[in-house]
Amino acid sequence: MPPQSSAQKAAVSSFVSITGAPERVATRHLKATGYKLHEAVDAYFQSNAGGSTPAKDAQYTKLFDSLRNEEQDAKDTLRADSSMTYLQGIGVDLEGASLFLAMELVQAPTIGEITREGFVKGWKQTGADAKLDAQKQQFKRLISSLAKDRDLFRRVYRYAFVVGREGDQRALSLDNAILYWEMLFKKPGMAWIGATAHINWLTEWTEFLRENWTRSVSRDMWNQTLEFAFKSMDDDSLGFWSEDGAWPGVVDDFVAWYGHKSEMDVDA
Repeated sequence: MPPQSSAQKAAVSSFVSITGAPERVATRHLKATGYKLHEAVDAYFQSNAGGSTPAKDAQYTKLFDSLRNEEQDAKDTLRADSSMTYLQGIGVDLEGASLFLAMELVQAPTIGEITREGFVKGWKQTGADAKLDAQKQQFKRLISSLAKDRDLFRRVYRYAFVVGREGDQRALSLDNAILYWEMLFKKPGMAWIGATAHINWLTEWTEFLRENWTRSVSRDMWNQTLEFAFKSMDDDSLGFWSEDGAWPGVVDDFVAWYGHKSEMDVDA
């Protein structure tokens, strides 16, 4: 058997962290999927769900009902108070990245609302038992992977745009986008800091937007910001950027703004 590469070892570590499975099980599932972490995790939980889906559904449904406030919540929905009490009970920081991790897990329609369908489907896919203690432990494992697993972080990050919009708005207000970036790009999320010069790109990005951006944040701008963040984490010289690249205009403007600011700092 050839030795594992560093990327494969990292995938095994993340698999173990998410599932609690032994390394040999992690390696077997990862090999079967070409070391695609989330495909391997999904396959693991599906194989362990076995034929007990109806029973699992009933258990999750019973747990969901136990979380409802009969006087305040609709039959199939946990509204704000019940949702927040539940989320805090499984270890969610309502002011941090773990809030969006939880929202993505249960496919919440809005922040502060959890549906029965999303709750049952989301938790069933993790394979966790329908008990609060089990969910708390599973959620803790997911949190520990958020800063290391870019696929998981990307999924959570993109869902933050969906769940964070107000009403039927198609974009985020700049204030909300900045708030969400500040929640996501700090621990236990993925810090937006360069690997070499340790530039705090989040601070630079939000300063630039507050000074120069007057519009809302579209889905494309939101998604491309993450890809730019990943690139600038790895290369804080911004050597990957070029005028002929396919970056949106706001990224091009930011690079020009940062370059000018850096020159002024050197001159000073």
